[in-house]
Amino acid sequence: MLIFNNKADLNKYLQSIFNANFTIGFVPTMGALHNGHLSLLEKSIENNTHTVISIFVNPTQFNNPEDLKKYPRTFENDLEKIKTVSDKIIVYAPTVEDIYEGDTASQRYNFDGLENQMEGKFRPGHFDGVATVVKKLFKIITPTNAYFGEKDFQQLQIVKKLVEKEKIPVSIIECPIYREANGLAMSSRNERLSAKERENASVIFETLKQAKTLFETNSAKNVTDFVSKEFKKLPDFELEYFEIAEEETLLTCITKSENKNYRAFIAVFVNKIRLIDTISLK
Repeated sequence: MLIFNNKADLNKYLQSIFNANFTIGFVPTMGALHNGHLSLLEKSIENNTHTVISIFVNPTQFNNPEDLKKYPRTFENDLEKIKTVSDKIIVYAPTVEDIYEGDTASQRYNFDGLENQMEGKFRPGHFDGVATVVKKLFKIITPTNAYFGEKDFQQLQIVKKLVEKEKIPVSIIECPIYREANGLAMSSRNERLSAKERENASVIFETLKQAKTLFETNSAKNVTDFVSKEFKKLPDFELEYFEIAEEETLLTCITKSENKNYRAFIAVFVNKIRLIDTISLK
């Protein structure tokens, strides 16, 4: 396994192995890897001659300094997990200086309103930070394909819009949510939950599944009211938002339309640990 901590050495290596059949699959992460990340690596290995994973906790996408401070950092453990997939994966674990070169700030973006919904409402500047680091990573690695999980569906749509607007020559590959045995969407933040909290958090996905069933015969408002009432019964959980939105525009569903695809989005706090999830309502 090759590990690079600066872009100059990584670029030099990638140029040295370039050939006519060369393709790079890229999996951007902030570390604290779980089986969801490993599934992205497996997908990349299937479809590309080389795979790069980045491990970088990006400071510009955290609007809460405490959240950044507490974000799990498990680099050595991450490397062991990567080896279980393949020892030929290239790891890029840069410093903040290597990425930002002394200017640790976000570029401002306009994503046609995608950035103003849900996560954008509750985490000001978050998607500017995401887009800034993703654009920098794409420039450094020049991937053929980049792999993103569906759990962060709004982020996925933002990255697709970034690629479209900036005309970046990369294909964005959407991958399904990887869940724990109890249905909880796998997330690096799950590591901060106690065993009991992790077990109880299965209610998030269970509620999403109920919402999906209800949406077949009910309005978006009725479903939203149902979810709100359900979480009011659970003192250990604080519902930040539940929203039913169009997949393409992420605009809130007011009246259902047969020719649109809808998705439910949820953000919940468990003991100050923020968890998100989503489900297609097709």
